[in-house]
Formats: sequence, C-alpha cells, structure tokens
Amino acid sequence: MIFRTVVAKAKKHPSLIPQLFFICLGLGGASLYLLRLARSPYVVWNRTKDPEPWNNLDPTYQYKFAAITTDYKNLKREGPKF
Repeated sequence: MIFRTVVAKAKKHPSLIPQLFFICLGLGGASLYLLRLARSPYVVWNRTKDPEPWNNLDPTYQYKFAAITTDYKNLKREGPKF
C-alpha cells in the first residue's frame, strides 16, 4: 500500500526519485551497520554459553572499523591469559 503511493508520487514528481533512492540507500546502510555492531564480540546475547567472549580474541585481531595509526600485526599480548 505504501509502496504504491510512493511510486504514484514519484511518477507525478520525477524530481523525487533521487531523493527516494538516497533515503533507501541510507536506511539500508544504517541497517547493515547495526547488524555488524550486533554481531561484534562486545555484544553478549547469551551469557550462559560464553559470558566473556572478548577474552577469546587474539591481540592481533583488528576490532576497530578503521585503524589509521595502529598496526595490529605487531602487537603483543599485555597481561595474563584467563
């Protein structure tokens, strides 16, 4: 129902087509980014299975989206293993 009204308005006003395209592109990108954040090692969905999953990460694991100055390959583990 909503899709038909959007298509009808886009046919009446063709200048709305780029705006609708970029709105859909932004919503899709935001949804994918939220999905990526929900699957990160910092989010615990099931505490009974593995209450501290971040302890299983290798010190060379690049957990940031973009690391400009940090070279994760040369890092050494600081502190004891748990």
